[in-house]
Amino acid sequence: MTVLFVPKERAPGERRVAATPDAVRRLAGDVEVVLEAGAGQQAGTSDDDYVEAGAKIHDGPAPPDGTDVVVRVAPPTLDEVGRLPEGVTLLSLIAPHRNQDSVRALAQRRVTTVAMELVPRISRAQAMDALSSQASIAGYRAVIVAAHEAAKLFPLFMTAAGTIRPANVVVLGAGVAGLQAVATARRLGAVVYVSDIREAAREEVASLGGKFIEVPDAEDLTGEGGYAKEAGDDFLARQRAVLTEHLSSAHAVITTAQIPGRKAPELITAAMVEAMQPGSVVIDLAAADGGNCALTDAGGVVEHQGVRIIPGQHLPSDMAPEASALYARNIAAFLGLLLDDHGALHLDLDDEVVAGALLTHDGEVTHPPTATLLGGDA
Repeated sequence: MTVLFVPKERAPGERRVAATPDAVRRLAGDVEVVLEAGAGQQAGTSDDDYVEAGAKIHDGPAPPDGTDVVVRVAPPTLDEVGRLPEGVTLLSLIAPHRNQDSVRALAQRRVTTVAMELVPRISRAQAMDALSSQASIAGYRAVIVAAHEAAKLFPLFMTAAGTIRPANVVVLGAGVAGLQAVATARRLGAVVYVSDIREAAREEVASLGGKFIEVPDAEDLTGEGGYAKEAGDDFLARQRAVLTEHLSSAHAVITTAQIPGRKAPELITAAMVEAMQPGSVVIDLAAADGGNCALTDAGGVVEHQGVRIIPGQHLPSDMAPEASALYARNIAAFLGLLLDDHGALHLDLDDEVVAGALLTHDGEVTHPPTATLLGGDA
């Protein structure tokens, strides 16, 4: 039987866990699950809950002898890579473009690494799409934080003392996080304007009650896998001019634009922030990759001329129980591709989902863009 180990997450601000008692039950019969003591505590799950589900508890962060698979949430540090047994299989979010030293170390230890953010966005892999499951939570939570922090009521208020107009919310990027933000802001009664460089986003935005922001002479910049392609300087200049007008009347802005494996595009300059109203807020979900706002600081809140810019990379962790439940299901679904009928590990490199998510294997970096980034060939 395959032995799977779940370490406690130690990254600052990370409260999620890669396996829940429900996931342990789903894997029963094929996988023996071992968790580091206290691994689920910050997500609201006790060691007793895991034991009741059929898991074992292990003291210390090093995987026990005989471990075949390690699953985690946050990218491993060099120290954490050093604790992995050579040849083990790792399933985790990695952010390889930001953690190049860890990727090199994983290859050197001959770890077979499945990077959960590299799971192809195809229909067969939807249950394994960790980026989407966590982005949906981030989009929801971003609006809740914005509603709490902004100096404006979101819904229309009609009272005997007079009427208060609803808040204006601007969402940049209509991917999974952006569309969830649109839906949540609309539920709270806000008027929502959305900017995206993909033509397909227009109908999705309209279906949720959002208003699409038009950019003059825009071209469709839909890229591979439905992601947005990187826009040119001319388009960005025209987009910023249009956005500045919308931002000047916005009470909350949610930014979600990201390019896989690249620095996040800068969509909001300092001058655009200065055009916003005092008391308004920017929630930047792309903060970990440099941010969509020029003033974003991933380390904390920035206040600039009365506007608060709040980094949002930890928002899924703020809802750790729900975020962990979805992520654990993503992990369990992917494990289904790695186990044969007898519960033994079997890496099928002909499977497009497995091959697409594979980052390191047999001592090599197997993901071509990451290999190129590291100065080699996959």
